[in-house]
Amino acid sequence: MKIALVHDYLTQRGGAERVFELLCKRFPEADVFTSLYDRQHTVDLGDRPVHTTFLQSFPGATRYFRLMAPLYYPAFRALDLHDYDLIISSSTSFAKAVRKRPDAKHICFCHNVTRFLWDTKTYLREYSDYRNLYPVLESIFKVMRQYDLKYAQEPDLYIANSTTVAERIRRIYNKEAMVINYPIDVDKFTFADKKESFFLASARMISYKRLDIIVEAFNWLGWKLYITGDGPERDRLKAQAMDNITFLGHVSDRERTQLMATAQAVIVAALEDYGLVPIEANASGTPVVAYGKGGVLDTQIPGETGVFFDRQTPESLQIALKQAATTKWDYRKIREHAVNRFSESAFFDQVEQVLEQFFQPRSNSNLQAIAQIR
Repeated sequence: MKIALVHDYLTQRGGAERVFELLCKRFPEADVFTSLYDRQHTVDLGDRPVHTTFLQSFPGATRYFRLMAPLYYPAFRALDLHDYDLIISSSTSFAKAVRKRPDAKHICFCHNVTRFLWDTKTYLREYSDYRNLYPVLESIFKVMRQYDLKYAQEPDLYIANSTTVAERIRRIYNKEAMVINYPIDVDKFTFADKKESFFLASARMISYKRLDIIVEAFNWLGWKLYITGDGPERDRLKAQAMDNITFLGHVSDRERTQLMATAQAVIVAALEDYGLVPIEANASGTPVVAYGKGGVLDTQIPGETGVFFDRQTPESLQIALKQAATTKWDYRKIREHAVNRFSESAFFDQVEQVLEQFFQPRSNSNLQAIAQIR
């Protein structure tokens, strides 16, 4: 069986790119396609050939890849993938649009619907440089939404990383999606059953991460908090914070791993579609205090691996923090939860089951079997 692996663009290192890297390792004989490729700023694919689109020849395209938005659909439609029996796309936006032979199969690992089209105002809050262009962008996006809906019908099967994303795919694209939670490299995280007297928040300092809630809660509690990461909100958050809160900025992977392992708990205040930080904390044997909506509903077990708070307010977070501080945690059980559920081997066991069911003769019972794999 001839396989093509397709990703939106390989110009950065994010969660979607890490999943695509795993798929490339799992299918070493597959051919790799993307719209734009910047070897220096994305995941390591070694010497593997990467096939790109006509956009690659545009000067500055890999640096200003977001400005290429209206051109991605034509670029992916122009790719010739008719020789492939199976297309596996990894997409938050455009790669799902590729063409295939009528008898070929297309499985899309959909990390999200196209956010800038369907949640434009929230997206632009993260990218303030484009905020003043909203009236112009909205007229362009209105047309692009029609194409997004059209090309969203191309994949034969959607795999979402969380029930939140699966519901979004159903609601916006009118396509059913099965859920396979994406993995982490559990071996990169150090287990520690001796915790120190601090809490940890690890996030990019942008508004939707709601670090302001965490800072205000710890201002009142007076407990020690370390915050790793950087971003446009840093100066404002530092101005708010009392002396018990330390901003560490960007830290090395080794230092972050040590902080994860020895923290009393790791705090997540954002509404995340999925979220790798809670799983990384669990892989370190550390409980999570998280806003109880979105992806954490798939990854956390209240009372066993973490505590939820139900409102994005400092008061609600404080209640959860006090609960976490008085809970007798089984740190080894927390680690086992991450290893058993979110390791690469657990992920690909589920993927292989899907492929096996997917290529059997199609029937209603066959589709039900795929839906039940998890």
